[in-house]
Amino acid sequence: MKKTYIIGEIGINHQGDLNIAKRLIDIAAAAGCDAVKFQKRNPDVCVPEEQKSKPRSWQGEEMTYLEYKYKVEFGKEEYDEIDAYCNQQGIAWSASPWDMDSLEFLSNYNIPFLKLPSAMLTDDELLEGCVATGKQVIFSTGMSTQEEIDHAVKVLRNAKEKYGNKHEIGLLHCNSTYPAPIEELNLSGIKTLAERYPDFEIGYSGHEFRLGTSVAAVYLGASIIERHITLDRTMEGSDHMASVEPQGLFKLVSGIRELERAYGDGIIQVTESEKPVRKKLRG
Repeated sequence: MKKTYIIGEIGINHQGDLNIAKRLIDIAAAAGCDAVKFQKRNPDVCVPEEQKSKPRSWQGEEMTYLEYKYKVEFGKEEYDEIDAYCNQQGIAWSASPWDMDSLEFLSNYNIPFLKLPSAMLTDDELLEGCVATGKQVIFSTGMSTQEEIDHAVKVLRNAKEKYGNKHEIGLLHCNSTYPAPIEELNLSGIKTLAERYPDFEIGYSGHEFRLGTSVAAVYLGASIIERHITLDRTMEGSDHMASVEPQGLFKLVSGIRELERAYGDGIIQVTESEKPVRKKLRG
């Protein structure tokens, strides 16, 4: 079994606080994650005009929705520090660009991959732009039809050939409800994607409460696992409830690593540890 690449999705669960971001990086590194991931937006571009002036309460303050989005958005100073801190902690980092401005921003960093969120699966310009950077591209398929996924795959394949990007593209099965109902996870979709897109690396991005389902996703063939992480599910913000707390993250990573060790090659034979038992009991 291929070693699973585990991504701890910090997203905007840092609350706009670099100290919280660093604590989450520490936890992900200690748990054994391969990478942490953030989200990068230009709020002026990403927030719809009719939404910008709507009132929003955040950490006891009243503000507009646009002001709130800027409150939880990191800029160059913060990402420079995140870059240095992750190098120091021995863990990779990346971010999801939600617009072309953010893609250009992230292109200035030596990150191993770019992750497109499910919401941007139908943005052809952004899909192609990510491939054009020469980095590995990973994208999630939540709230998408089969036809929409087929189209995104076509755009990515064409861009890969156009720009000579040699990296295998990652495609993550996903349900975009936060948190996702267990009966709607459709983990069998992992096998469907693997059969339909054999040239892609298949993974799973989970938003459910459970941990065992993400371990099961590895058994079903996912070689990339992404889960949102938080210090506390009760913190203010939209993503915390669908995130994994520190203790859960340690359990999740260890569960995946145990499965990798236990999976084996499928060949039925007497194992080394069984030989003395066999001799004792069968002579």
